[in-house]
Amino acid sequence: MSTDKTAVNPAAPADAIPAVDPRLLVREQGLAGYVGEFKRKMRAGDLGSLPVVVGLVIIWTIFQSLNSNFLSAQNLSNIAVTMVATGMMAVGIIFVLLLGEIDLSVGSVSGVSGAIVAVLAVTHGVQEWLAVLVALASGAAIGAVHGFFFAKIGAPAFAVTLSGLLFWSGLMLQILGSNGTINLDSEGLVGKLTTYYFADVAAGYGLAVLAVGVYFAGSFLDTRRREAAGVPARPLGEILLRTGLLAAVAFGAAAMFNQYKGLPLAVLLFLVVLVGTDFLLRRTAFGRKVFALGGSVEASRRAGINVNAVRIAVFAIAGTFAAVGGLFWASKIAAANQSAGAGDLLMNVIAAAVIGGTSLFGGRGRTWNALLGVMVITSIQYGLALEGIATPIQYMITGAVLLATVVIDSVTRKTQKTAGRA
Repeated sequence: MSTDKTAVNPAAPADAIPAVDPRLLVREQGLAGYVGEFKRKMRAGDLGSLPVVVGLVIIWTIFQSLNSNFLSAQNLSNIAVTMVATGMMAVGIIFVLLLGEIDLSVGSVSGVSGAIVAVLAVTHGVQEWLAVLVALASGAAIGAVHGFFFAKIGAPAFAVTLSGLLFWSGLMLQILGSNGTINLDSEGLVGKLTTYYFADVAAGYGLAVLAVGVYFAGSFLDTRRREAAGVPARPLGEILLRTGLLAAVAFGAAAMFNQYKGLPLAVLLFLVVLVGTDFLLRRTAFGRKVFALGGSVEASRRAGINVNAVRIAVFAIAGTFAAVGGLFWASKIAAANQSAGAGDLLMNVIAAAVIGGTSLFGGRGRTWNALLGVMVITSIQYGLALEGIATPIQYMITGAVLLATVVIDSVTRKTQKTAGRA
């Protein structure tokens, strides 16, 4: 039998080479390749996080020009600590949005979380760490219940979680009782979530060194593996450039924190959560299933994915992070009260996820979007507060920013469909 390759496919010329997606060769083309890739993405409407980063720079520039204290170490540190509660809840919402669904109950679930901790630890004298575990488990269970009705019963997630918003708000009021407010120990476990700072300058700079070192090592090893497998990989120059940019941000943030009180515990925990959840979504089978469901439920089902199990797990994750956010809010005011989880909290949580770059239509987003989005929202709130602008105007501006983001997301999807990428 002939071993000539052309015998397999007589129509193929003898010197034919396999077709390779030109996007895979960008890294090997140097600067010209990246310029071409950037132009291609712009034409296709794939803007990524660029709009929110540019928007954040503009917001900071405007508020700094209006008030020189906006970019002070104290104000930026306060922004960083305040944004953690909303950011934690936004991380959970991102999981739900990746499915193309919504969870309207996260605000009331966060209130229940704070109420459970306060009643158990203060009223009944339970160890605070145990009360925290109960609160987190309750958040996960509540989310799983929502997921059950959505996945197993087939009720719309919007309706299920809207019902949950009302039900869990009522349960929070019932738990708190007639008093309505229970003060927490500011020196306790929950109290220190937003009040503890690592005053030693080595903490902030050490974290920066660790982050930069881990990033460089991971990128370098990934490049070596790709080269060994014979696939396109990032050149060393690009790795060094990316590492340098990360180092500038990390050491700049460390220097800023050390000018005030030091590295906040809240910020450290938030970064740990972002790294962990990003790994979960991008590097595990579960994460790939979440993205697959956001792309096509039917295709995922035919591929053998347990759709119901993934949906229930996602809503359980959202409930857990809603409970985590509730603990941070309780820490911020050192109390659990009847207003917890109310007001504009739900709007800000969803807005943070969407403004950061997560699509409302499912299938696109990263948990790091929560960081970018919540930075935009909190910066606007603090900037307007420094200028003495009333709360109604703050709502209007935040709503306008959210609308602009949704419009950009919609236009991007249409552009990608036109370009044949969606």
